[in-house]
Amino acid sequence: MRSLAVFLAMAFAALGQDAREVLNEGVQAYKSARYAEATAAFEKAVGLNPADVTARLYLATALMSQYVPGAQSAENSEFARRTEAEFQEVLRLDPNDKTALASLASLNYQEAQGMTDPARKSAKLDESKSWYLRVVANDPRDKEAYYSLGVIDWAKWYPAWMQARATLSMKPADPGPLPPSAVKAELKNQYLATIEHGISSLEQALEIDPQYDDAMAYKNLLIRERADLRDTPEEYRRDVDQADQWVQKALLAKQLKAQAPPPPVPPPATPRRIRVGGNVQQANLIRKVDPVYPPAAKEAGIQGPVRFTTIIDEAGHVKTLTLVSGHPLLVDAARDAVQFWEYKPTLLNGQPVEVLTVIEVNFSLHP
Repeated sequence: MRSLAVFLAMAFAALGQDAREVLNEGVQAYKSARYAEATAAFEKAVGLNPADVTARLYLATALMSQYVPGAQSAENSEFARRTEAEFQEVLRLDPNDKTALASLASLNYQEAQGMTDPARKSAKLDESKSWYLRVVANDPRDKEAYYSLGVIDWAKWYPAWMQARATLSMKPADPGPLPPSAVKAELKNQYLATIEHGISSLEQALEIDPQYDDAMAYKNLLIRERADLRDTPEEYRRDVDQADQWVQKALLAKQLKAQAPPPPVPPPATPRRIRVGGNVQQANLIRKVDPVYPPAAKEAGIQGPVRFTTIIDEAGHVKTLTLVSGHPLLVDAARDAVQFWEYKPTLLNGQPVEVLTVIEVNFSLHP
């Protein structure tokens, strides 16, 4: 997503003095996590110049910052509706705005995670997929969009696969392939193309970033689960062996990433970033959004921690998240929640600084 500084420069070039002042007020409120105040300022800026794309992007982003994935309330649903409407208005003004396309894709995916009705969830995932397809059409080098397409394909296939195994009285750990049956034929007919599209999307992401460990993990899942649709034990074994290789590649990529030293930063008079232990930083947490436990993970009996290294910016917002470890079925839910956490600003010599720390999200089936 384009930075606030870029947005502001664009806005100042397009708006009159009154609108610039209002927009700047909104930016300052947004940086301080005063989202309701920021929203009001951006609404005023939009009112002063309804055709300004930048002001509408600010407004949509401020609204989306107040949406909590999985929260079941009328207020939360209204945030989602207003966010979508504002990003749609941006696209009416500029059909190729990548920020709006990617944000709508993410919003629909987040909404899908909180849905329990399979049909509604599948339809919402299809909406998200359509937006991500527009993102890659607009930017063929967007690895996150390709990765997301692979995850969505897996999310659509996985419940049907688990249901088929249950119908055939097979446990999740039972080896495949599925025995010949009408159930298997229907599953193959309905989802094989989805699986292949998901694998292809993840391969596109890995072509852009060969060390993309999350993409490796999901490619492993799709290949391993595709094995159940094979006709012979030999074909099944080949897929499983290939999936095992991707598991090893993902683990190696994670290890290399964890061992890599942080990029050198020229030492300023007052350091702009300090390292803080996870337990210490946890005491500064002032807003915590609990993750939505993925139904697929519950069904499979999967639990445990998901760990990220993260940079907390000067205002206390989560700036970056880098996965350290965690089961692929739990990672997205953890990331969707953690990105909304907020901390008290950390001061060094009286000046706010960024914090490099570790965040751990625990998933337990027996809280």
